[in-house]
Amino acid sequence: MLDRTQPDPSSNAEDVVAHGTSDHEDKPVAKAWGPLNWLKRAGQFFFALSFSSLTRRIVSLNLAGLVALVASILYLSQFRAGLIDARAQSLLVQAEIIAGAIGASATVQTNAITVDPDRLLDLKLGESYGGMDDSLDFPINPERVAPVLSTLISPTKTRARIFDPNGSVLLDSRDLDSVRGFPLPPLSQKPGLVERMMVPVRTYLNRGDLPLYRELGRENGKGYVEVADALQGQKRSMVRVDARGEVIVSVAVPVQRARAIHGALMLSTQGDEIDQMVTAERLAILKVGGVAAAVMIMLSLLLASTIAGPVRRLADSAERVRRRIKTRVEIPDFTRRRDEIGHLSGALRDMTSALYKRIEAIEMFAADVAHELKNPLTSLRSAVETMPLARNETSRARLLEVIEHDVKRLDRLISDISDASRLDAELQRQDAIPVDLRRLLGTLVAVANETKLGHDVAVEARFEGRSPTDTFSVTGHDSRLGQVVSNLLSNAQSFSEAGSKVRLTCRRARGEIEIVVDDDGPGIRDDALERIFERFYTDRPHQGFGQNSGLGLSISKQIVDAHGGRIWAENRAGPADEDGAPTVAGARFVVRLPAL
Repeated sequence: MLDRTQPDPSSNAEDVVAHGTSDHEDKPVAKAWGPLNWLKRAGQFFFALSFSSLTRRIVSLNLAGLVALVASILYLSQFRAGLIDARAQSLLVQAEIIAGAIGASATVQTNAITVDPDRLLDLKLGESYGGMDDSLDFPINPERVAPVLSTLISPTKTRARIFDPNGSVLLDSRDLDSVRGFPLPPLSQKPGLVERMMVPVRTYLNRGDLPLYRELGRENGKGYVEVADALQGQKRSMVRVDARGEVIVSVAVPVQRARAIHGALMLSTQGDEIDQMVTAERLAILKVGGVAAAVMIMLSLLLASTIAGPVRRLADSAERVRRRIKTRVEIPDFTRRRDEIGHLSGALRDMTSALYKRIEAIEMFAADVAHELKNPLTSLRSAVETMPLARNETSRARLLEVIEHDVKRLDRLISDISDASRLDAELQRQDAIPVDLRRLLGTLVAVANETKLGHDVAVEARFEGRSPTDTFSVTGHDSRLGQVVSNLLSNAQSFSEAGSKVRLTCRRARGEIEIVVDDDGPGIRDDALERIFERFYTDRPHQGFGQNSGLGLSISKQIVDAHGGRIWAENRAGPADEDGAPTVAGARFVVRLPAL
């Protein structure tokens, strides 16, 4: 039986620890906790230095899944249930064999009567053979049964107890082992620190809904359910857990002869027999889990290195872009990866390139604006400073004309610069909608013919579609597209002679809508075909200086580019001259926009 009067071993350990700390003060504590504290700090430093937050999440989540799997295997292992069932079956067969041997070796006592073997075979459970005043009894003689029980029990390492019909213990294999000098399992051994820590874990894993095993007195055999059933002629097995969390399997079978029950045999396993096998199986699972955890960590780190490392480099580059906006920072190129990281790298590189281009464009625009504003301001200042020195009214009138010209030029420049500066913002704020170019161009041509913008030059439009009702639709902003066409018509009219015509043609060209504006003017110099779309560039030798800001075509190109289209200029070829050289019949501006 378990001795519950033993002193708590933890109290002695606590006394020793307390005594040691009082004698040696802080030195033993420093020696005990110094290396652990150092390892803890080193681990924290390495963890924080080597792994990013994304790496920790990948490793933690992968390990969490593995730990949950191993824990479920340890807790719900079918091996333990199968082992207990197999052990119960083997004990039951063993108990029946031993009970049969004990029944065969029982002592027969009679009172001078003749025993009829056939009548003995017809007896039922609980009946006894007798007649008149005679009696027949089959008592279990411990002296004769003990050698048989010892011989059959010794190889199995199980505990056997024989109970009489009243539930008292007649024979216990532990008593036989003590007589023969065999080592007995320690019932009241003081558990160590590790075992005390493992008892709650083992009890939690093994207990479940199993009843608690207790050692009953030698006269209380019927307190075991299986023994009580065996004394009634039924065999039964039970699974319990002792105070240490160890599984104990016990079976009880009736001991009978001539179908009369004369006692019960109870076999039970040792406290640690099944747990040793289950523990060995769990250790094997833990070893496999450890190997799997190591592989999981390596794979997680490899996965994290392919994700967290590039992301960290991209984030560092983006931070450098933010800090050094005036200096180009190269974003790492991971586009060869063909995955989300590569797509992110390409997007960041394109965004950074667009950002730098926008910054450069703003810087160039600011420089051009400053240069263009400086010229009229310089002329205006000179005229103002010269005004007091004018000798006559003629000189003063000429200076006033210069001042008025420069003021108008400044007003025109500021208006065009304001329009150009807010163009991108307006295009971004407004949603693109379908635009019917047939209707838009018809309205613009009608307005140009009515006003003629100060020129006696008519405008005619022609639509080359599949049918007269065919629509030429694009996606964009009708006001800005109208501004482009108005700029081109005004430009063509300004270069055309009075009485001539400007021709506007709209047609489909391979999934695009093409708008062509032709004039009969002098054409464009070959070296200026590209430069005319630059900001503040103007080439009008027939007009006076400063009559145009040079932003009209630049703004038109900016609008067309924002709509995903193209614009260019070319010269129309005319008839050959006397020397056979080609002539220029006029300028042509072509705009192509994606068709809807």
